[in-house]
Amino acid sequence: MNATAPPEATTGLAALRDNARDAWRQLAARWALLAPRDRKVLALGGSVLGVFLVWSLAIAPALHSLRSTPAQLEALELQFQQMQAQATEAGTLRSVAPVPSAQAQAALTAATERLGAAGKLSLQGERAVLSLKGASRTSLAAWLAEARAGARARVVEASLTQSGPGVYDGSLTLALGTAR
Repeated sequence: MNATAPPEATTGLAALRDNARDAWRQLAARWALLAPRDRKVLALGGSVLGVFLVWSLAIAPALHSLRSTPAQLEALELQFQQMQAQATEAGTLRSVAPVPSAQAQAALTAATERLGAAGKLSLQGERAVLSLKGASRTSLAAWLAEARAGARARVVEASLTQSGPGVYDGSLTLALGTAR
């Protein structure tokens, strides 16, 4: 008898063990009563079931993992490279000195003139609001690149709707380079 276990637990385990032995004996007795042909059929069925269980629970998931891992690793590597590029770009942008407010406003005004009738700029101290009406995707991207490079401006709020394929309406609010 185990000194650490209570007597009820020991008798419960012993009863469970005895029940399992009795069930095994009954099963062995029934097996002995079966015809040899029935034993073969049941053994074959049990073997097929066992192979199926091993395949579905152990081998198939492992094979799936082995097959999908290279693609997942490639996607993660690409994502990591993109994040590194963005971190480098962010560090470069942080290290660039801000431009004076007058120079930033002049750069934004010049960039907006290249948008033509599609853009209207409103300067409000250290903020600028660009209103867009029918601006193309490429001209908007060029304007944003020029605003970031020439005026050190960054978008703090954007409200854009696509009015057609590659055509946008809305507004962008920018903080000029000195308002960090």
